[in-house]
Amino acid sequence: MSPDFYEKLVDNLHDGVYYVDLKKNITYWNQAAERITGYTREQVLGSKCSDNILRHIDEQGRELCIIGCPLVQTLRDGKIRELDVYLHHQEGYRVPVSVRIAPITDEQGVIVGAVELFLENSSKLALLKELESIKGELFFDPLTHLGNRKLIRIELEHKFEHLYSYSIPFGILFIDLDDFKQINDNYGHNIGDKILIMAAKTLSNILRNMDIVARWGGDEFLVIIPNIDSKHLKIIANRISSFIKESWLIINDKKVGITASIGGTMAKKEDTIESLIERADREMYKSKMLGRNRVSLSEDQI
Repeated sequence: MSPDFYEKLVDNLHDGVYYVDLKKNITYWNQAAERITGYTREQVLGSKCSDNILRHIDEQGRELCIIGCPLVQTLRDGKIRELDVYLHHQEGYRVPVSVRIAPITDEQGVIVGAVELFLENSSKLALLKELESIKGELFFDPLTHLGNRKLIRIELEHKFEHLYSYSIPFGILFIDLDDFKQINDNYGHNIGDKILIMAAKTLSNILRNMDIVARWGGDEFLVIIPNIDSKHLKIIANRISSFIKESWLIINDKKVGITASIGGTMAKKEDTIESLIERADREMYKSKMLGRNRVSLSEDQI
């Protein structure tokens, strides 16, 4: 078989594939990689894998290029590696993928590069597509395709029923994007909308299937986290903060990102929907007052 045959075969795979040489320059980028990441072959070839393109981050929101790049490790030791990561889409949000990295060797067995294959995390994305297929103006926000206030109130009623009847705990997170007005003022409302969509998709992609995320209004989001305690609520809140910070758009060759101030609280049996949201809202404003880009939880629950 000719090299052209194999390249055509790889180019038509459903999974994303790219090659790098020993200097980490990207030398091949298939059609599925274009579809999954939004980056075209012309945009990627010749650049390095760490040049603000994919920027893999792990489940905790840590950048793998900083804590230890698995692709570089494979270039060094020739070992095959598999892991779940989040890639950076051209539209700014994070995409959950499963990655397999293997060495490329010459006829003498000397490592000359590496290949990375990545496939979309189907369980997360299938749920998102299912939600999009049933979205309507009554319960879903038309811009972000997240649930709206009406939907979140219905979901909170259900969660309180479970809390009252079965003592199943849940917490909420109130998320406000920092300095969002400056984005609109500096770049226009079209870019502002793209930032909102980016943040919404990142939230949807990184949360569990049982978690519920909605656009509360403007640049505010509300997340319901069921079956959780205060310790793990804070872990999830910090993870959200890290992932939003690691999401950005490229506008006129400039990286435009956003951070978030997050307030969280666990639901109490004596709560109402209003008292619960107000408490999370107060914690969010506490994060704002402490300097933004941080998480604050109700002190009596830490």
